Amino acid sequence: MNILFISAYVPSPIRIRSYGFIRTLARRGHRITLVCAADAGDRAALDTLRDVCAKIVTVHISKAEMAWNALRALPGAMPLQAALSFAPRLLDAVRTEDHSGRYDIAHIEHLRAAALGYALQRTPAVLDAVDSISMLFERALRGSPSLKSRSLVLLDLARTRAYEADYTNHFERVIVTSPEDAWALRLLRATRPQSGAEASTGLDEAHEDPIAIVPNGVDLDYFTPQPVERAPATLVFSGKMSYHANEAAALFLVRDIMPLVWAVRPDTQVIIAGSAPPSSVRALASNRRVTVTGYLDDLRPAIAGATVAVAPLRYGVGIQNKVLEAMALATPVVAARQAARALRVEEGCDLLLAEHPQEYAAAILSLLDDPQRAAALGAAGRRYVEQHHAWEVAVERLERAYAAALASPTTLSSLL
Repeated sequence: MNILFISAYVPSPIRIRSYGFIRTLARRGHRITLVCAADAGDRAALDTLRDVCAKIVTVHISKAEMAWNALRALPGAMPLQAALSFAPRLLDAVRTEDHSGRYDIAHIEHLRAAALGYALQRTPAVLDAVDSISMLFERALRGSPSLKSRSLVLLDLARTRAYEADYTNHFERVIVTSPEDAWALRLLRATRPQSGAEASTGLDEAHEDPIAIVPNGVDLDYFTPQPVERAPATLVFSGKMSYHANEAAALFLVRDIMPLVWAVRPDTQVIIAGSAPPSSVRALASNRRVTVTGYLDDLRPAIAGATVAVAPLRYGVGIQNKVLEAMALATPVVAARQAARALRVEEGCDLLLAEHPQEYAAAILSLLDDPQRAAALGAAGRRYVEQHHAWEVAVERLERAYAAALASPTTLSSLL
């Protein structure tokens, strides 16, 4: 297929879902044209895509322009994160490629680029919503420790709900990472009032269920068990620490879980690894048993060198890459039940699950005290990821979503 891949940011190893899709689609023989917003700091990421994309069209959008876009959107209906990169120059680039008539399908990356997909006239489109952002916002209102995060969420929640309901009725297919996110979007879609045109033409019936599940993949060659010795009694929690859900998890780990672990194993060390930790997370390093690394070029040594990887998320949506990547590295994982809800794991075999501090502490201590069990759990986690989350497996499902979009009644009727 000739695929027009549209994104409000540059796919990169940090934005692994879109990056993995592009590289795997190209490896499977598809021809990719990428249209995306970019800035000067994206040059290295773009260079990694030039060998797999037939064409890359970038539109420079500065941080100042993004801030102005969000400010202008305040009185309107567009979610602020969708407004960030909504620039006329990027819209023109999308229209130019669409009007060429060269493409079989368009792939729209995330809610942030959905409005760009609305400009398509000749190319059927699949929107990768990734997650239900409104469901994430609802959970953040209850669980985020940051007043700033809760305020921004409250400002954007209603318009995000309406936006998600609208795009599920616009695109030929909408894909998400998990059944829970699919359920949330289906619920929003069902509550959206039909327009007169939809009622008279049966458009809603033609789009009976456009929502499909395509899980995240893992680069199994990159995230492969490392030839390093695991540090004794060391836990690692990884992720972008400026993300409010990761901030909440880091605070929960050190303030609520670790006192119970340290009461039994005072030698246990905690590594919080990831970029842009806020002051609340940096302050955790005042305890000599806690290390906050900040940005690391490569997270693998920190994860592979730990005794246990923990993911004590208080809230979230979709699939947690940090869980899959630790499992791929054969590091045993103790995760929040909700963090594993989207996975087809067997609790106690592939990873350990917990919810309350006492459960986390018991699970962590059981692995610290039994290295053989920890090793077996890590090996089982690796096998699970190999079976269910190789990029080839994910992209096969993506290709089926493309085929379904091309076979949808609205696509077929536009060709008549």
